[in-house]
Amino acid sequence: MVIGIITGYTVHQTASPEWIKGFATHIKLLSTIFIRLVQMIIAPLVFSTLVVGIAKLGDLKSVGRVGGKAIVWFFTASLASLLIGMMLVNFFQPGASIDLSQADTEGVKELMSKTSSFSIQHFVEHIFPRSIIEAMASNEILQIVIFSIFFGIAAASIGAYAKPVVHALEVASHVILKMVHYVMLLAPVGVFGALAAVVAVKGLGIFQFYLTYFLYFLIGIFCLWVLLIGIGFLLLGKRMKELLSSISGPLLVAFSTTSSEAVFPKLTEELERFGCKDKIVAFVLPLGYSFNLDGSMMYMTFASMAIAQAYGIHLDLGTQLTMLLVLMLTSKGIAGVPRASLVVVLATCAMFGIPPEGVALILPIDHFCDMFRSMTNVVGNALATSAVSKWEGALKSS
Repeated sequence: MVIGIITGYTVHQTASPEWIKGFATHIKLLSTIFIRLVQMIIAPLVFSTLVVGIAKLGDLKSVGRVGGKAIVWFFTASLASLLIGMMLVNFFQPGASIDLSQADTEGVKELMSKTSSFSIQHFVEHIFPRSIIEAMASNEILQIVIFSIFFGIAAASIGAYAKPVVHALEVASHVILKMVHYVMLLAPVGVFGALAAVVAVKGLGIFQFYLTYFLYFLIGIFCLWVLLIGIGFLLLGKRMKELLSSISGPLLVAFSTTSSEAVFPKLTEELERFGCKDKIVAFVLPLGYSFNLDGSMMYMTFASMAIAQAYGIHLDLGTQLTMLLVLMLTSKGIAGVPRASLVVVLATCAMFGIPPEGVALILPIDHFCDMFRSMTNVVGNALATSAVSKWEGALKSS
């Protein structure tokens, strides 16, 4: 980030406008490569972890009962997270502090001409896959989740005959998690490219926006933590302190690596040690990594609407609630891969006529936001798994 700032500022101060434009275009390819590598991993990761979780649960009645309780929790938590983000971004107006007089208006017009309107037909087609190969090729994550659920239930119904397939997918999930580690090694390069491009074009004045944006984001994360921990005390009583203590290690790893997925194996171990039944952990936790990313959900409304504010685009209450509903549905299945929420923000911006290149403005500060998002995702999934275990009568006492 420091090298990106220095490089971008040097170019901004010394080069001609034409050279700056070319430099920004080419250096931004580094962040483009990183984002594409992240997208590459999401689909196989969702498929392998979700199928294994469902198949290991075994009894189909248990799958339906536990899955139903988990989904109710996930959607309620997601709605609360999205609403917190929406209310705070409307109150603080963080996007209003940035000057976008040099925005690429021609690119925006071209994009808006390609934006399809939201309809019931489009919504249904987005959810249900015509072909799993097509869904994976186009990275339609929600469609992959639907296929994975059907595949997992079918594998569970067959029983022992499907064990070799389930075991192979379990091994594959560990291989893919190792790939996540490799891709994250390129995160600094991606941040350098995005930051150098932005500073080269905009100068150091852009950081006024970053500081304001980050401060208000932290307020949102704090409010979400208060809500989650409060609900935890209502459900688990004094054991909520024990849960937070148990997951303190995974929380620290998630914060330092900006990856809630990186702590998945350790979080599984800690939740079982806390008293959650292993089969419920194996099912609910992978499902939660696709459906229950509370920190990311809060950030998605916050980021999407902040970009709209930065471009001076007014969104009435009805449009904002529609955006919230779209985010609620289209974000399911992002699987906790670091910065994958930016992909959802990008798609949402395009759908609502918000210039998607605004995502490049928040990418440099996104690393710091992702530290807190990842921690919040871990807390949310640990609490969800513990709550479902208690509702199932499968939470052992300390």
